[in-house]
Order: sequence, then C-alpha cells, then structure tokens
Amino acid sequence: MNMNNNIDEINQYLSSVTAAAGNLPKEKIAELAAMILKAYEEEKTIFVFGNGGSGANASHFAGDLIKGASYGLEKRFKAVCLNDNLSALMAVANDISYEEIFVEQLKNFVKEGDVVIGISGSGNSMNVVKALEYGLSVGAQTVAICGFNGGKIKEIADLVVHVAIDDMEVSEDLHLVILHCVKRVIMQALPYPPS
Repeated sequence: MNMNNNIDEINQYLSSVTAAAGNLPKEKIAELAAMILKAYEEEKTIFVFGNGGSGANASHFAGDLIKGASYGLEKRFKAVCLNDNLSALMAVANDISYEEIFVEQLKNFVKEGDVVIGISGSGNSMNVVKALEYGLSVGAQTVAICGFNGGKIKEIADLVVHVAIDDMEVSEDLHLVILHCVKRVIMQALPYPPS
C-alpha cells in the first residue's frame, strides 16, 4: 500500500469539500433557519427524513433540535425524524411499499403549517418525493435538501437548499454543515437563560 496515494486521495477529497462549502447557498440556509424559527414560535412540528447517509443527517438534525437547541428553554422544538422508527419503517415497507415509508407516517401526524424536510443526495428518492408531495397537499411547508442536479425534489419543494456537486459523500457532508448552520442561527435568536 502506497501511503502517498492515500494522502493524495485525502487531500483531493478535502479540497472538494472545501470548494463546495464555499459555494453553499447562504441565503437559502438563512431562509431555512427563519422557517424553523417561525415553526418554533407557532408551535408547529418539524418532520425530517432521508435514506442512508441522508437519514443519518435527518436523525442528527432532529436530535439537535430536541436537545441542543431546546435545552434550557421553557418552550421547546417539536421535531420528529421519520426514519428513526424502525418498526414503522419495516411494517410499511413490507406490507405496502418502501416508497411509502415516510408518507404513511406523515398521514398520522402532519398538520397545516408544519415543516416537512426531505433530504436526498440525488433528489430522486421516491419515498422522499412522495412525502414532500403529501406535505404540500395538506398545507405543510416543504423543504428539499439535495445534491447533484437537485432531482425531483428540487422541482416540488417550497424551499430548496441545493449543494450542486456530483459527489454523494461531499453532498452528505455539506448537508450536515447546512443543518449545523441552521442550528447556530436559531440558537443565536432564542432567549436562553444565562449559564
């Protein structure tokens, strides 16, 4: 194994991440933060979901809202990650269709004015597409966080936060950066008690 080849690959990857991070759509990230803050003020629920690495980012963001951004506040964020309920996911996938795993859960919970955030590197995951379409149909605010050319979700969501890079790992990395930016912005805006 050639150690220099390994270092070259690492440098190339980090250069890709750095370059793409410099081109993130900052205005769209700020819009997303404002949408999350409005949902908080109006006591709406934030639903977030994705597959694979996008699902991990969705789970991470829900956790950031439930604990990180809520800790110390009397009024707290209402956030649900739809890919965290393994039993529900498997039942819907097995008995109905994998394409319905998120929309079937939304049918139980989502209300007008809630925020529905679908994360997909390709933008073409049909379970994410269907959930965003359902969110729109019931008057929820919809958000697409996507990579590559944005795919189908870029065409349907109310707000699109697009990382325009043809690399799944870089896209997933930067989606988490976007969500951490949102967390930082909302935490600057809220009245936390002195520590």
